[in-house]
Amino acid sequence: MAHDVAITGFGVLTAFGFGEQALLDGVFAGRPGFTPVTRFDPAPYRAGHAATYEGEGPEIPGVPVKPGVTPGQAEVLLACAAEALRMAGTDGRGAPVLLGTNGDHSAAPDFWSGTGARTAADPRTLDSVPARLPELLGDELGLGTPRTAYVNACVAGTNALAHGATLIRRGIADTVVCGGAYLVTEDVFAKFDSGRALSREDAVRPFDANRQGLLHGDGVAVLVLESADRARARGGEVLGRITGWGMAADAHHVIQPHPKGDGLARAARTALRRAGVRPDRIGYVNAHGTGTPLNDVAETAALHQIFGVDAPAVPVSSTKSSTGHMLEATGAVEAVITLIALREGLLPPTVGGLTPDPACDLDYVRDTARPAPITHALSLNAAFGGVDAALVLERA
Repeated sequence: MAHDVAITGFGVLTAFGFGEQALLDGVFAGRPGFTPVTRFDPAPYRAGHAATYEGEGPEIPGVPVKPGVTPGQAEVLLACAAEALRMAGTDGRGAPVLLGTNGDHSAAPDFWSGTGARTAADPRTLDSVPARLPELLGDELGLGTPRTAYVNACVAGTNALAHGATLIRRGIADTVVCGGAYLVTEDVFAKFDSGRALSREDAVRPFDANRQGLLHGDGVAVLVLESADRARARGGEVLGRITGWGMAADAHHVIQPHPKGDGLARAARTALRRAGVRPDRIGYVNAHGTGTPLNDVAETAALHQIFGVDAPAVPVSSTKSSTGHMLEATGAVEAVITLIALREGLLPPTVGGLTPDPACDLDYVRDTARPAPITHALSLNAAFGGVDAALVLERA
């Protein structure tokens, strides 16, 4: 028997702050979150901006938060998971923990320069091991097993949700805690900068003729997935459903996407088929939309494959123009944004770009949120190595 996959709670952090209202006031209001980098000295790099959260973490039981200190991945994950469970109205006891994370690398520059901790026992060093974070989350909140970290870059959070949904659909688990996390760190910033992937201005312009590249952003999202039957039986509120998911690899290039978006199109078609939803039922696409020259053209081509002659009528936006690219967290945060779009009947805009590109010829929601009473939405993500992932979400 296949079980419906319900979303019953979420906790989220972006540069705009914690929670749903912060997303409404930032992403849905069409605000870009980019500011000059202060977390480390950006002077050696070509780029100098990111969308970072510089506030304090919320108080949660058993998690010390130092006043005036920006929390690390572990603290933010705990805060978001605690909020997700509170919203869901469940303690999650025994639930598997699936997270897209490559670990917290904030201590890496100190470690390699010899100016910080040099022992494996140091907590900041240990947090750089991806598998430590789901273990920590499980131990702190009394969750179950398996506890898995997905590290396949920008589709990691999406993969965590897809595998969590699979456990629910097949009846292997009735509750799963899953999501993704990335906070901007100098070592990762430096890698993207050296690869000339980062924009040299203070904006990301997806699908715009003047796009220069991406910018990084802080992002953490944790979602509680449940069997819809279990949620109803205990009186929980179903916020929305994940009805389809798909993963693919285009095997085209180690970094560049397939120019026709073949892998992304296959992932989306698999998600639609699993959801039992025709393409013409999709009322909105939250695109990967990195603002890089190759990605945006390839993704546009993929959307033409998915929707055929109807492609120009499907609203598309890239919320990375507000949040920045959150790497392993991207799919989880954008799933929350897509869920809010379904619940509010409001499509978040793509900001920062006004110059049309003939190769990007779809209905991009520009600058201002667009009211739309949609019932189904598609969220797409792609990553280095040619891996692609897609989710179909449905309004409750």
